[in-house]
Amino acid sequence: MGTWHTRGLRGSGLEDLINHTNDSYREKGLALIQKVPTPITPIEIDKASRHITLAYFGQKSTVDYIGAVQGIPVCFDAKECKTDTFPLQNIHPHQVAFMEEFEHQGGVAFIILSYTARNELYYLPFEHIKSFWNRMEAGGRKSFTYEEVDQSFAIRAHRDMYVHYLEPLQKDLERKQEANKD
Repeated sequence: MGTWHTRGLRGSGLEDLINHTNDSYREKGLALIQKVPTPITPIEIDKASRHITLAYFGQKSTVDYIGAVQGIPVCFDAKECKTDTFPLQNIHPHQVAFMEEFEHQGGVAFIILSYTARNELYYLPFEHIKSFWNRMEAGGRKSFTYEEVDQSFAIRAHRDMYVHYLEPLQKDLERKQEANKD
């Protein structure tokens, strides 16, 4: 169900596909999402070319993307997994803390997860990530499996939106709205 096929950007990494989708969303007036630059501190600069030749990562980055979809603040991270088991060590504690605070402020946080061997993409609502995280912190598995991912949150490609995450985002918003009625 979650299989996605792209003709235009074959061989591109997940972030390239997301960036292309975000450009398409912006052009269509659907969303304004920005890639969060990774902060670096230059150590050595080649004087002739004025290029950084050695640097280290500065402060911890929060998430890969942040912005707004039709007035709703969103933030998300992009992750890739070669096998059917995703190690939670690939999500950092400061990222979980940031996403949790973001949701407490009325935003929506999620992860876009690519199962590269399956050529499938999924939207993981923060609530699901937090559940896996809490299980790990309680002494349980330090990973989650493909089978544990809600298949109804599969991300498909649609025209020039190779990672069309607005569909599962809408589903997530409707689910949250239903939960708040109770």
